[in-house]
Amino acid sequence: MDEYPPGFAEDEIQRSRFIRQLTLRQLERGRGSSSRPERNDPTGRIPKTLVQFWHEPQDVPADVRRCMDSWNVLRNEGFSFRTFGDASAAAYIAERYGAREAAAFARCRHPAMRSDYLRLCFVLAEGGFYVDADDVLLGPGWHDLFRDDALKVQPLCYDVPACGMVPASELRRPDIPTEGRIFYVNNNPIAAPAGHPVLRRALARATERLLGDEPTPEIQSTTGPGNLTAVLAAHAHESPVRDFELLLDWEETAEPCWELAYRGDGRNWRNMDRR
Repeated sequence: MDEYPPGFAEDEIQRSRFIRQLTLRQLERGRGSSSRPERNDPTGRIPKTLVQFWHEPQDVPADVRRCMDSWNVLRNEGFSFRTFGDASAAAYIAERYGAREAAAFARCRHPAMRSDYLRLCFVLAEGGFYVDADDVLLGPGWHDLFRDDALKVQPLCYDVPACGMVPASELRRPDIPTEGRIFYVNNNPIAAPAGHPVLRRALARATERLLGDEPTPEIQSTTGPGNLTAVLAAHAHESPVRDFELLLDWEETAEPCWELAYRGDGRNWRNMDRR
């Protein structure tokens, strides 16, 4: 992938092409032991800590609560659960980090941004497994997250002309059309050991942008998937060690629930600037 110039990861089109090439390389390696990441430090395994966020944890809507409760079966698998809201996230960041990160969190202008920022802070500091509050557990594929110490993230694709997501299963096709499509990685789920360099870089980039001159930083590129995609692309291009894995069949393990009441109001980040 030497055709990529310095700074390419900040260009959406170039990093989209790069992420697609990463996906194809993983598909070519297949699903055997040879496809597993090179980094495998038994002392740095991902802890079984499930992290979730809802901005008002004492007032979680019933339909969102049902999504969150679908993960309760993991308690029987030795998981500990950490659920954050706005206040507890702010306190955690102030305690574990410093004034700069606390100020960046305070500039997150929507619960979705605060959730984005908190997940980076927590998983970087302690390691674990983050999932959105509106995700529903479907199957046992979560076991694969903990087989080694690689960062695990899900690749996605947005079809610009169709104004919609490409089904995740299509990404496993080597001949999928690429014209008019943006390939990227989601920041949900995130599974990683503490101190992973991609998360360190993602937190630094988000912090810098939140504390910059932009009065209303855009959510996707500042704290969301655009942020994580940019740093993962830069890391993968620079590092000789493959210490991450793309979850090519995560839709069999969990899926977002789209029929939730909050999606129709300002609690949905897509609606935050509607008048």
